[in-house]
Amino acid sequence: MAVTGFFHHIGTFFLLAATVLLLITTISAPVVNDIALLKVTLGNATSSHNSEVSFGTFGYCVLNTAYVNGGDSCTHSHLGYNPADVMANIEGTSFGDGTTDSLKILTRTMVLHPISTGIAFIAFLLALGAGFIGSFLAAIVAVLAFLTTIVAMIIDFVMFGVLKSHINDSSDDSSGSHAKYSVAIWTILAAAICLLIGSVIVFFTCCSARLHKKRARNSATVKNDYGTATTTRRRRWF
Repeated sequence: MAVTGFFHHIGTFFLLAATVLLLITTISAPVVNDIALLKVTLGNATSSHNSEVSFGTFGYCVLNTAYVNGGDSCTHSHLGYNPADVMANIEGTSFGDGTTDSLKILTRTMVLHPISTGIAFIAFLLALGAGFIGSFLAAIVAVLAFLTTIVAMIIDFVMFGVLKSHINDSSDDSSGSHAKYSVAIWTILAAAICLLIGSVIVFFTCCSARLHKKRARNSATVKNDYGTATTTRRRRWF
């Protein structure tokens, strides 16, 4: 039982780690300017000036721009924006209408980031509670968090993969910009891994603890029935 409890704590820790990692993805630009899912180093980069576009969950930021006091220009936090139009306005990068519309639609699905964060946190709270029911519910909620995180992660990689490939490989783009995946997309990947490990461990320890208790009850019953001999004192009649 002590070993089972130890592994349960490890599973709970993985759920907490997943929550923190998903929170980092959620608070990417423009909430925290420099945390991004995709970061584009613009072609005007020099040794003294290195402008970047930081694409996040609820908007984007243009970092180190010379036109704004403080260096960064960010949108207000809102659901859904158009990364293709952003690059077209900044550098004149051309995107097809289909690509532009698709990327705009896909940014709305990033609402899954805070949803996954909330579900993972609920799973963590349930895992803290003792007992079979709490652990079982924690495992179910953790699996739900894992599934929503996987969907969000796939969409992120598809959406920003298209944008990244277009910026880096477009033959008519002579701006010299370079796009790369950034911190927030790797944190959602790490969160998915943590959720998978955490849900498996919590479910395993839940079932294992249940099995140990059942065996302990059966052992106690057998001991009472067969292990303890009951003797009746025989009276002597003289």
